[in-house]
Amino acid sequence: MIGKRTLGSPLREICTMGSERGDEYKKPCSLGEGTGSKEPDYSEAPQRATALRLVPTHQVDFLGFSYGFRPGRSQHDALDALATGIVRRKVNWIVDADISSFFDRVDHGWLDRFLKHRIGDLRVLRLLGKWLKAGVMEDGELKPTDEGTPQGAVISPLLANVYLHYVFDLWVDQWRKRHAEGDVIVVRYADDTVVGFQHEDTARRFLADLHTRLGAFGLSLHPAKTRLIRFGRYAADKQRQRGLSKPETFDFLGFKHICSRNRFGYFQLKRRTCRHRMNRRLREIKEGLRQRMHDSTQEQGRWLQQVVEGYFQYHAVPTNLQRLGAFRYHVMQKWQRVLRRRSQKDRTSWERMNQLAERWLPRVQLLHPWPEARFAVKHSRWEPSARVAPARICAGGVQ
Repeated sequence: MIGKRTLGSPLREICTMGSERGDEYKKPCSLGEGTGSKEPDYSEAPQRATALRLVPTHQVDFLGFSYGFRPGRSQHDALDALATGIVRRKVNWIVDADISSFFDRVDHGWLDRFLKHRIGDLRVLRLLGKWLKAGVMEDGELKPTDEGTPQGAVISPLLANVYLHYVFDLWVDQWRKRHAEGDVIVVRYADDTVVGFQHEDTARRFLADLHTRLGAFGLSLHPAKTRLIRFGRYAADKQRQRGLSKPETFDFLGFKHICSRNRFGYFQLKRRTCRHRMNRRLREIKEGLRQRMHDSTQEQGRWLQQVVEGYFQYHAVPTNLQRLGAFRYHVMQKWQRVLRRRSQKDRTSWERMNQLAERWLPRVQLLHPWPEARFAVKHSRWEPSARVAPARICAGGVQ
């Protein structure tokens, strides 16, 4: 718990909390630099310093299946945990839950009570309260905010994690131990949650109880994005026995998860980039090329190289190479159109585009290992047959 130390200025204390890490942290971080103003900047710098101090305080409380906005835990860690849980555990049903307008509906009263569990300094609590009630500017008019976290604020992810830790994480951990039958896995990234169940009746009871739980804290599940679907190793066989089509898919962190089989006929979790996400990125590239239409080919190539490489760094996972190849092909098409529009006499051929792509665009290749392999390396103490902590997979994470 953060104690109650008495210093001259609580803001200066927060801004200099990291001074022991090096000389570069000793200077006051609340002065507005670059604008010529000597007035304190009470926005990003104090929030960043406060988050720097509060994050370690709450990390010890957060559970293993919470991945969003936590140091040392990336989106791929959440994806690896989910894939490992689906493949290694008896998962037959998936609850894809999404909280409706979560960041706009956080109750300030409940959040204040949750923060007091770990923060004892009233000055820090007052500062957090001021940021929550700072209001928003609409058409030049300041409107107060009675609920929700500040949009785009540095402190918002931490506050959201604290809120969901008490509203969802602790509750689902206890529900799984007391009411669940069979295997249950949980992976949460911010307000996007995936829960896997072995039995259908357990999944339906959980979904009903989750509605009640969130309603008690002013939250609700998004009716269109929250679904209960049959998914897992035996989903395709069950669907075929009932004369139904292929198992449904679900989206999580930019990837569509699909029940599939490998070349040997065994179950395989296939992950592909969500189509709407790829199309949005292609539209952004099209607009960027239009703005750089009259730049040299080398400048356009360098820019595209950075964009495509950044895209591949996230999406180049196993079973997704076909979608990456399509993305690279569409980028080449859009680049060719821009080059042809620069002049009526331009006749850039596809052979020329292949040469430019070979020179500037990254090749399609895997940049991530199989999720089970990376999960096993990061959590080497995990044992599939173990039933006691810490050597077990616990709801998508290790505890």
